[in-house]
Amino acid sequence: MPFFERSHGANPEKLYAAMGLPLPEKIIDFSTNTNALPWPSWYESWSESWDLRRCLASYPDDEATALRSEIAQRESRHIEGCSVRNVLAVNGSNEAVYLIASFFGGRKTVLWQPVYGEYLRALSAYGADVSGVFSPDDLPRDAEAFFLCNPCNPTGGYIEGSVLEKLILRHSRTLFVVDEAYVDFLIGSPTHAPIDFLRHRNVVVLRSLTKIFHLCGARIGYVLACEERIAQLGTRRPTWSVNSVAQAAALAFMKDGAFVRETRSFYAEETPRFVAATERAGFKVLPTRTHFFLVEVADDQKVMEALLKRGLVVRHTRNFPGLDGRYIRVSTRMPEENDLLVRALQETPNGRQEAFLR
Repeated sequence: MPFFERSHGANPEKLYAAMGLPLPEKIIDFSTNTNALPWPSWYESWSESWDLRRCLASYPDDEATALRSEIAQRESRHIEGCSVRNVLAVNGSNEAVYLIASFFGGRKTVLWQPVYGEYLRALSAYGADVSGVFSPDDLPRDAEAFFLCNPCNPTGGYIEGSVLEKLILRHSRTLFVVDEAYVDFLIGSPTHAPIDFLRHRNVVVLRSLTKIFHLCGARIGYVLACEERIAQLGTRRPTWSVNSVAQAAALAFMKDGAFVRETRSFYAEETPRFVAATERAGFKVLPTRTHFFLVEVADDQKVMEALLKRGLVVRHTRNFPGLDGRYIRVSTRMPEENDLLVRALQETPNGRQEAFLR
C-alpha cells in the first residue's frame, strides 16, 4: 500500500510496513497532532490511587454526569446559561461527526476545504449530498450544513470569532458544525472568542479531549449546542459509548488548569521558532495559528521516504483537496526534535530547491 493511501497521521509502524521500509530503532512522529509535552507530575500518583479494576468491571455512567458538569461549569464562564443539558460526551469528537452526519442523508452539505477527511467519509456513508468550497464567501444559500475545522486541520488556519459570527448570521438556515479539536493549541492573536451556541441555535461546536490530554487511545470528546440539538444527537449515540476509563482520566485532566496553560505557553514560543528555523533552511511554510503547519516540497514521496529512513515521520497531504501532495504537514514537538527535522530537511533531495523552482 503506498503511503498516500493512509488517510490519517500517527501509527507510524503501519506506514513503515506499507512502504516496505524496516522499522528504525527510534521513531519521532511529526505526523500526529497530539501534545508533545510529557504527562503532568500528578499523573503517577493519580494513576496509582484510582480504582482501575472498578472502571474496567463496571458499566460506565451513560450520562457522563460528572464530566459534563465539569465541562458545563467551565463553558459557563464564557457562555452565560450553559448547563449540562448543553453538553454531550462522545467517544472522541469523531463520534460526534458521524452522529451529526446521520441526520443529513440526501441533504445538501458543504465542507470548507481543505479539511479533515472524516467529515466527507461520514457524510458519504449516510448518503449526504456533499460539496466543498475554498472560501466562506462561496457558501451556497441553500446549504443545510456547513462543516469547518477551526483551527483548521491540515492548514493551521483560523477564522476569527467576529468573522465567523457574521457568517453564521448571514446563513441562519444553515447548521454550522464547528470542529474546535485544536482550539487548546491556538497561538497568536486575537485569542479565541467562543461561539455563543445558545444564542446561535444553528451552531454545533465539537471539542476533543484526546489531543491535549494524552487520551487518544481512550477516545473522549464532547459537543456543545442548544438543548434541543443535544437531545437529538443523544437519541442516536450508542449506549455506554464513553467508557469509564476515558471519563475518569478526562475529568482528572480537566481539573488541572495549569497543564493547559503550560501547553499553550510552550507552543506559543516553540512553534514560531520551529517555523522560522524551517524557513531559514529555505522552505516555504504556510501561515498557521496552531501547533502544526504545512511545508512546501517538490516531491512529497521522496521527501517522506528520506525522512522515514532517518526515523522521522511527517504527514502527506495527497488526500486533502487543494493541497494534493504539494506539502507535508509537520507538528511541533520538543525543541531538540524539531531541530533534528530541520537539519534532515536541509539534507533531503527533492525538497526545498525544486519547490522554489516550480
